Amino acid sequence: MPEPGAAGTGPAAGGYRALVVTASNRAAAGVYPDKGGPLVAEGLAGLGLTVDGPRVVPDGDPVEAALREAVAAGYDVVVTTGGTGISPTDRTPEATRRVVAYEIPGIAEAIRAEGLAKVPTAALSRGLAGVAGTTLIVNLPGSTGGVRDGLAVLGRLLVHAVDQIRGGDHPRPAGLPGGQH
Repeated sequence: MPEPGAAGTGPAAGGYRALVVTASNRAAAGVYPDKGGPLVAEGLAGLGLTVDGPRVVPDGDPVEAALREAVAAGYDVVVTTGGTGISPTDRTPEATRRVVAYEIPGIAEAIRAEGLAKVPTAALSRGLAGVAGTTLIVNLPGSTGGVRDGLAVLGRLLVHAVDQIRGGDHPRPAGLPGGQH
């Protein structure tokens, strides 16, 4: 059984706040309901985060505005869903790149790898992850399958990543001299 505070365990995340942003022209216009955003919110709440949203915005510049507002509001985590593909309106990665100070490519790579194990089209996702201020921003695909894949990856590393961004120390395995690993 993991210790409280181990990566991916709920109790350590209790103080962390997350915002879910859905990027979709059609969902923002009411053409169809947002399915990915509520799934992300449920998954993050299951990790012990306090979750706001989903906030549904059109693709493009409104995504950047929502991300900047979330960073200014002090959210620990912002997870987007939608707008990561290769269609002409899919611009969530570009909006995210304009907001983050640095990227964490391994998170996006792990999410794509999780999806590739199931469907080859996961390779078409251009989502990224990065940090703006002390906020971790992660792009997930808009499909419910892509969201589930992303949540599977985030469940294994999200809390540890936010702990690190907030200046926390690495967990030290018991029994190693000086905590080296």
